[in-house]
Amino acid sequence: MINVTSEIGKLEKVLLHRPGLELEQLTPEALEALLFDDIPFLKVAQKEHDVFSKTLHDNNIEVVYLSKLMAETLDIDQKIKNQFIKNFIEESNSTIAHTYRKELTSYLLDFDDNHSLILALMGGIKANQFEKKERNPLASLIIDSRTSFALDPIPNLYFTRDSFASIGNGVSINHMYSPTRRRETIFGRYIFNYHPDYNDTPIYYHNENPHNIEGGDILNINENLLLIGLSQRTSAEAVENIAKNLFKDPSSKINKIIALDIPSIRAYMHLDTVFTQVDYNKFVIHPNIVNTLRLFIITPSDNNSIKVEEYHKGLKLLLSQLLNRDDIELISCGGNDYIAAAREQWNDGSNTLCIKPGTAIVYDRNTITNNILHDYDIKTLEIPSSELSRGRGGPRCMSMPLIRKNI
Repeated sequence: MINVTSEIGKLEKVLLHRPGLELEQLTPEALEALLFDDIPFLKVAQKEHDVFSKTLHDNNIEVVYLSKLMAETLDIDQKIKNQFIKNFIEESNSTIAHTYRKELTSYLLDFDDNHSLILALMGGIKANQFEKKERNPLASLIIDSRTSFALDPIPNLYFTRDSFASIGNGVSINHMYSPTRRRETIFGRYIFNYHPDYNDTPIYYHNENPHNIEGGDILNINENLLLIGLSQRTSAEAVENIAKNLFKDPSSKINKIIALDIPSIRAYMHLDTVFTQVDYNKFVIHPNIVNTLRLFIITPSDNNSIKVEEYHKGLKLLLSQLLNRDDIELISCGGNDYIAAAREQWNDGSNTLCIKPGTAIVYDRNTITNNILHDYDIKTLEIPSSELSRGRGGPRCMSMPLIRKNI
């Protein structure tokens, strides 16, 4: 079951992925393609992630892990497992995997249990991990079996927010911006097609759609209102498409979407890297985007169409009108210091995970922003972040809420 109608309702169940072998399979030459700026130290990253998970547990939040949900899905039926392996190889875009499909399939089917299989696939399969029959002598000679991957690692998986997004009682299965992240959606697709806890979930967007959208750009404000960022990784065409699907689906209560056009740069890759909600009337925002935002109000129109109007009076007034409150507070990440704001936004100071009104999980390194949050009576639960932050994502990026209490 999915139930997420806000950003601040008491968080009851959340999906995580504990970083694994995929981070140790990163190499300097692959960093840009795999969307990393540096190679995290896995041992420390796992300790930091365990603190994150414990913080959630300590606040009576059920934590489920992507790898275990996926293993449970494969446990249902051997036919599902066979089809999954076939699809995983097909979507790898790996010449080695396609050339040696039969041997690779046999190797993957020989894993003792499905959880080990899933962790191995997430971590990446090297060409020297399975025996290959010689089909092409030249290809066989040029494959460096020490370093070549038949199936590349998927190091961005610990950002579970992006490949699918909870919206009300349904989900969006997203078309990822970067080719290297598009393989991540296969896990969500199988879970929402086959896992008994989730196979009846409405799907408002499918990754087969050619237009890119990612979960970090989707913010649930209340059961009727959604905010979506137009960012480096979410296109206007995708927002129009998901809006039409939400408006026409009788199971959805969304009747208004606000599109926020933010600068299309890596530092601001998603809306939630520059803007998150921490209380009924309080939002953390990167001050450098305030004067650059364009705001668009999207509502249903006739014949499964939409109406789009640009709003020119600023985000604070728009939120005040939409939420029917005159006490909206926009809390500046890094305060009024340009350097601090830029540094702490880069280290995900704006990327908070609200677990109930007025309480948010944050990275400990963003000391200025965290102190400002205290001044606004926001309780911060600080987690270590020296290695996790190297992937350019914060507590909200690392978590996909599955159930929140309605507000």
